[in-house]
Amino acid sequence: MSPTAGKSKPRGARKLKEATAILRAMGFGPRQSNEVAGYVLLAMLDLGPYDPWANAQSPLRGITPIIDFVADKYRTRYAPNTRETIRDEAVKYFVEEGLLTKNPDEPSRPTNSGKTVYQIEPTALILCRAFKTDAWSTVLQRYLAEKDVIKRELQRARDIARIPVRLPTGKEISLSPGGQNPLIKAFIEQFCTRFVPDGVVLYVGDAENKFQHFETEYFARVGVHIDSAAKMPDVVVHDPKRGWLVIGEAVTSAGVVDGKRRRELKELFAGFRTGLVFVTAFEDRDAMGRFLSQISWETEVWIAEDPDHVVHFNGERFLGPYPDTMIG
Repeated sequence: MSPTAGKSKPRGARKLKEATAILRAMGFGPRQSNEVAGYVLLAMLDLGPYDPWANAQSPLRGITPIIDFVADKYRTRYAPNTRETIRDEAVKYFVEEGLLTKNPDEPSRPTNSGKTVYQIEPTALILCRAFKTDAWSTVLQRYLAEKDVIKRELQRARDIARIPVRLPTGKEISLSPGGQNPLIKAFIEQFCTRFVPDGVVLYVGDAENKFQHFETEYFARVGVHIDSAAKMPDVVVHDPKRGWLVIGEAVTSAGVVDGKRRRELKELFAGFRTGLVFVTAFEDRDAMGRFLSQISWETEVWIAEDPDHVVHFNGERFLGPYPDTMIG
């Protein structure tokens, strides 16, 4: 990836060179200490071309604000379609290595939130402030000695923020925080317990990991083969006693099983021959009400606040009196 700026020596070239030198000293390889990485570090320290390293700060910044900062301070402009490259080649790696923290202001923020922000890790900030001072070597040695401990502590904090989910088998998985994942947890732990008590959870998706839980061999045994590019639902459960495949979509802001989505899911699971059950899950009735006109016939709706009931959009199939209205 290259910026849209010309080939002339960029503004702040010396500062950029120093930033990449710091990254190399911290142990980052060529790919994570290149020009893009250097600009990301400068943006996360709020340092312009002529600001001393001692003035480094720790603002909260997302990917677009990082790009805007580099354009404003260094006159180096990256195209909007480079956002993913900046995230994957620099920011994401810096988070994994403990240089940046993700959403320190709100750890439960959903992984795919447009409000996601990053911040320089405090000990890394101290190190950068010491650059070009007599204390640099000492502070660098201390930082390198403590780096693994810092990474473990940050990982522990990220793990605490994750959502634990217990599958019917007793196995526990975890989902990234926020978004629809609390509703996915409720669907697995409450809906399945009540309505698919002997079910086997074959798939659970997550914004952070599309195939968070995926029983490849089991899918193959029931005739389903999933392409890695498939637009998967949130949860898939096999009910071996009734021969059903229960397909769940957890809806907080989008993703209801409408007519189009129902057709897509039928095609995706066309290899399963003994019956598909489509379920849209909502947190409460108000949420269902906002999507009521979109819900497809021949599907089910489950509401987490009323976990003992299912709403059937199934027409005449379930028409008839309930036992409490029948006398004798």
